[in-house]
Amino acid sequence: MDRRRLVEVAAGREKAELVFKGAEVLDVFTGRILPGDVAVEGGFIAGVGSYSGRRERDCRGLVLCPGFIDAHVHIESSMVLPREFVRSVLPSGTTTLIADPHEIVNVCGAQGLRFMLESSEGLPCNLYYMLPSSVPTSPFETAGACFTADEMRPFLGHARVLGLGEVMCFPDVVGGRGEIFEKLALLEGRPIDGHAPALSGHALQAYAAAGVESEHEAVGFAEAAEKARAGMAILVREGSAAHNVVSLVRGLVESGMETDRFLFCTDDKHLDDIWRDGHIRWNLKLAMEEGLAPALALGMASYNTARHYRLPRLGAVAPGYRADLVLLSDLRGVLVEEVYKDGIPASEALKNLGESPPPDPAVLHTVSLPALSEHDLRLPVAEKTDVIGMIPYQLETEHLRESVPQRQGYFTPGGDYAKLCVVERHGRSGNLALAPLKGYGIRGGAIATTVAHDSHNILAAADNDKDLLLAIRRLGEMGGGYVLVRGGQVIGQVPLAVAGLMSTESAEAVRSQVARISKQAHEMGIPYHIDPFISLSFLALPVIPSLRLTDRGLFDVERFALL
Repeated sequence: MDRRRLVEVAAGREKAELVFKGAEVLDVFTGRILPGDVAVEGGFIAGVGSYSGRRERDCRGLVLCPGFIDAHVHIESSMVLPREFVRSVLPSGTTTLIADPHEIVNVCGAQGLRFMLESSEGLPCNLYYMLPSSVPTSPFETAGACFTADEMRPFLGHARVLGLGEVMCFPDVVGGRGEIFEKLALLEGRPIDGHAPALSGHALQAYAAAGVESEHEAVGFAEAAEKARAGMAILVREGSAAHNVVSLVRGLVESGMETDRFLFCTDDKHLDDIWRDGHIRWNLKLAMEEGLAPALALGMASYNTARHYRLPRLGAVAPGYRADLVLLSDLRGVLVEEVYKDGIPASEALKNLGESPPPDPAVLHTVSLPALSEHDLRLPVAEKTDVIGMIPYQLETEHLRESVPQRQGYFTPGGDYAKLCVVERHGRSGNLALAPLKGYGIRGGAIATTVAHDSHNILAAADNDKDLLLAIRRLGEMGGGYVLVRGGQVIGQVPLAVAGLMSTESAEAVRSQVARISKQAHEMGIPYHIDPFISLSFLALPVIPSLRLTDRGLFDVERFALL
């Protein structure tokens, strides 16, 4: 930034490089929308008021607001590399991402983080990273790596590393035990993200006292309000599997609670949903439909997040701030007319972006499977057995005790029940675990993926063992991805060569592949209120209630113990 030049333009002594003329400008500091010109020089805002420029953009009838910020996102969940992810989200107004790369770090360790940092250099987006705090997520599963406090130290000086990613091992924090306290001490004074679904009372107080500053797992407003009172910022999430904006914003509006500690995030969002709805603009639209004042909603999408994550020159249309700007033709509909990154039109910045460079060999060829037969897939069951019950539109599951179909003492999927399987794929243990799954709905085949939060072992569901085995083996041959099998034939696949999580292809190619295979999965009986792959991918995550399956067996999250 040339501050002297910026001052000359701000004072009106020099013409600005670019002026947005006659816009309705959102002031996030006072919550008002006022008419004015916005002068931009060298990628920064020089002033708001009355200005002339060497170039001028007529903005009459348009609302000018800060670029949107996603407070918490896993880029890997889009299944494309950072460059392609930016191509997908920038046109709908997202100019800043705060990413937690714990997916790839769970597979590849510190080398995975280096890859994400290197592959996101020079992009037309402010792309920051949080250091993954919980790799592995718990001691009850087998990950591909362990990311310790000592391994974090070399990254502390990186300009795009902000703080500590979501602290999922909340029982350790509340219990005052474990190496998580080394990481909390190491990142003292920096943003520390939380992940503690349903935590309340004294346990919540202990979690907040440890230094955890935010939460994105609140589903209902009562939970969000209690966590806000404990000093946490609440990240209001709207992703592909978790839909929390309506319930949380409705509570905000009805309660009259201040919104300055509420932010927006997507967490995990598929390209098809981004293509259809946009990115953070969708959170905004839903929030306004629930009655939240536009200025408050836009503040949650920009300044609130920038302030929480200590990003002083982002999130506002004001002198000295980055010229990351969004022009809206319809405020409440959040219809994006044009996006600017550092004063450059997004279309121009993306046109000059080029292709992603070849990935580092260290993040390829990461699937190593044990030898398996159909015999290994048999699941003995008793008269009553533990069953994972899916809940529509939520990541949480039910812990059921039910009689399930069986033959000679072994579970036989059918009706409401599928067989869920986890196979360790990092070549470390060869573990395999099985469980009945209710409400998933697959018929006549199998579905399998290496995207299985957060250790990313192979996760598969089927109504027969022959197709189940074929789907697992095909993933091993591909090096990871998505596979769909029907009647002994592979009918769909999406190769994800980078850590079994991301494709080397374009966002458009991946979106098309995922849309096609998801449609096929729904045609095989998976209900439309369930995302075939995203919903499946969370069934192995042992930190979201109530019952999960890891490579070591069924896990009761509420008791935090293997059954």
